[in-house]
Amino acid sequence: MRARSGPTVEHRVLAVRLRMLRERAGVSLRTAAEALDAHPATVRRIERAETGLDARQVRELLRCYGVPPAVAEPIMAGLAAANLPGWWHRWRDTMETWQQEVIGVESSASLVRTWHPALVPELLRTPAYAAALHRTQYPGDSPARRERRVELLRERRRRLCERGAALWALFPAAALHTRVGDRETMEGQRAALAEAMKEQRVTVQVVPLDHPPHPLTGVPPLHILRVPAPEIGDQAVLETPGVRVDLIDDPEAVTAHRIRLDAACAAAPGPGTPLPE
Repeated sequence: MRARSGPTVEHRVLAVRLRMLRERAGVSLRTAAEALDAHPATVRRIERAETGLDARQVRELLRCYGVPPAVAEPIMAGLAAANLPGWWHRWRDTMETWQQEVIGVESSASLVRTWHPALVPELLRTPAYAAALHRTQYPGDSPARRERRVELLRERRRRLCERGAALWALFPAAALHTRVGDRETMEGQRAALAEAMKEQRVTVQVVPLDHPPHPLTGVPPLHILRVPAPEIGDQAVLETPGVRVDLIDDPEAVTAHRIRLDAACAAAPGPGTPLPE
């Protein structure tokens, strides 16, 4: 089994299908586990895409659920692709576990919506801005390790653009007054934002300094990821810097976060408004 680097969407989709098939068949976790001669936690981990998809185990589960060949065969045929490591696997030594999970979803998202309360959102940062920020965030890193973090960000942005995914970013004007790096770095970041705003797939909204409170005021970084797979609904990512990062898939919780983001965007100056000085 490959080294873990976070499940791909293909892996997540098959895991969800296995759970749905078990539930439709009325088979309990315990009964499914007995078919594998394993603990119920093993089946739960398989259904949550927390472990690789073993062909023997999957075949036995499908047999236990009474799945007909017409349904079972495509699932078995998709195992090889689902077990392949994601493109980000080569950077796993510079990534936190939560980053692997989040990038696994982001890499198939058709729309990424993002809010940051204090800084330029990550997917809009220039390499110089990101490198300067990493020097503060990861003071123990070697220059080579920090450069690999920047490389990963470049690759994320390249792939987002390559597949034509949309990016919608909201952040306060204070981010443009928080000096990250030197003056040249900030000027380059501002110029990059102005260019990004001209792209059809990118929407940038900046909340003015004198703007009244809005639904995301005081809320930590929030991202909504939309994946065009019926088995996977919108996912929310809520960061608490230095504490934890949660990948949320509960539909009600995701909807609540999306409503707050919608309201904050509606209250902010519309897309296309020039960057404030």
